Formats: sequence, C-alpha cells, structure tokens
Amino acid sequence: MLPTDQASIPPDQPSWAQHPERGSMAMLRVITWISMKLGRRQARLILHLIAGYFLLFAPTARRSSRAYLTRVLGQPAHLWQIYHHFLTFSATIHDRIDLLNNRFDLFDIHVHQPEAIETAVAAGQGVLLLGAHLGSFEVLRGVGQRHPGPRVVMVMYEQNAQRLNAMLSAINPLAKQNIIPPGRMDSMIRVREELENGALVGLLGDRSFGKEKVQSVTFLGKPALWPSGPFRMAVILRRPIFFMVGLHTGPGKYEIFLEQLADFTDVERDEREAVVHQTMEKYVGLLEKYCHMAPYNWFNFFDFWQ
Repeated sequence: MLPTDQASIPPDQPSWAQHPERGSMAMLRVITWISMKLGRRQARLILHLIAGYFLLFAPTARRSSRAYLTRVLGQPAHLWQIYHHFLTFSATIHDRIDLLNNRFDLFDIHVHQPEAIETAVAAGQGVLLLGAHLGSFEVLRGVGQRHPGPRVVMVMYEQNAQRLNAMLSAINPLAKQNIIPPGRMDSMIRVREELENGALVGLLGDRSFGKEKVQSVTFLGKPALWPSGPFRMAVILRRPIFFMVGLHTGPGKYEIFLEQLADFTDVERDEREAVVHQTMEKYVGLLEKYCHMAPYNWFNFFDFWQ
C-alpha cells in the first residue's frame, strides 16, 4: 500500500458531507423512551424497522454498503448482508443511548490494550487515539466512565459536533461532551493541554474535509484518499499515537482493540514525511484487518473510493 504525492480535496464538500447520515430527532427520542421504560428487547425491534428503511429508501447508502461488502467479503453482497450491515449500524447507535445513560451493566465489554497505554494513563501523560467510523467510539467512552480515570476528548469538525451534541441532548440532557474542532488557531494548543492533563484524545482518521491534505493509500484492493492531518498533529506534538476500535460483536457485546501506530517523540523534522507515510500505511492496514474481523462494523455509507 504505497501512498502517492499529497493532494488537497477540492473546496467543494466531499461525498460524505454532501450526504449526511439520515435520522430523526423525534424517532431517536421515541427509541430512547422505549429503551429506558420498556427495555432493550422492545427497542431492538425498532432497529429492524430502521434497517429495513435504509434498505428500501436510502439508495446511496445501499449502493455504498454493497460496494464495501463486496470488497471485504470477496464476493457480491446479497440484500440480507446489506440489511445486516444497516442493522449493526443501528445497534451501535441504540447502544449509545444506554452508554450515555451510564447503564454499563447491560454490556459485555472486553478491552485489549498494550502495556504502553496502561503506563501512560497511570503516569497521567495522556494518550492520542486514532479511530475510524468502524464499530463504536462511544463504547470506549463508556469504559472510561465506568472506571474513573482520564476523561475522553474528541477532535471533530464543528458541523459534526453540532449534530452530535443535538443527538446527545435528546438522549441525555446531562451528558457532557468534550469536543475540540480542528483547524482553528487554538486547536493544537487545546489538544496539547488535554494531553498534558492526562486525557484520552480521540480523532477519526478515515474522512477528510474541505481543503485538508490527503494521501492515496490502497484499501481493500483499491486506492482511497485519507487525511494526513491527524498524523501530522501527532508529529508536531511529538507524541505516540495509538490505533483504537470498539467492534460490535453481538447484542450488547463489544471488543475494544488498541495498538500502537507510531511514536513521534524523537522524530526529526527531516524524517517527518517518511514517518507519516509509513504510519498512514500501517493505519489503513489495521483498518483492513479489523474490517475483515468484523465486516459489518464499517459505517461509511458513501462512495469511499470516489
């Protein structure tokens, strides 16, 4: 998987931003009420209706799901597999309701993490985590809330943050989100401060936005564009960066995997580009690994290989 020269995304918004994730705040409140008052089993019945709605009335998402599943499964995807894909996505959104309402007793969460993270957390050094729209990031936040310790901070674009905050307010008005929008003059300073205060700072590295610099790296057999910003941030901050993913493996079951991507602590300025290239290749390789492990956990419902 060899990256090509850097490029910039055109000023127009990319495909994923032009086709925002569908959802209804009223329906979300209904699901929340059913989940809290009547139980998860009744709420899960609604998830089948949501998955069916996507299958029937979301052609862009359906085509994107088929294209991805065909690549990851190595054969043409059937409708029932696309339906399973949408159902898994709906299940992770539903689980977020209970995680944000501190109902951790409802989940079976198994964490696989390297000793380096345990050492960093114990020393209060903070950890830089790079994820993707693969599985659930919220389950990692839930683990942090269940075991008092470092708080979790997300670096995400303001438009997405507004949607997320609106959704979280519908789920739990008391839920507090720590979100840092990238691209501002103080963004790097805020991230550095959070790390120095021992926070777990999470970024998602599989979607680019606006004129952000990108590189082409092959993913599931075909080149795709990936933002280099998260990796450059780690280089500038001279910090280790870890890959993280929380895979949905069954009703209420999650497997969290964390692996070290690179340690930029002692990288010299003239070595940065080469190290960034190598780390991006490793990141995409890990995404492929976990997509094959849990193929229905990939939630980029747009033309990823455009």
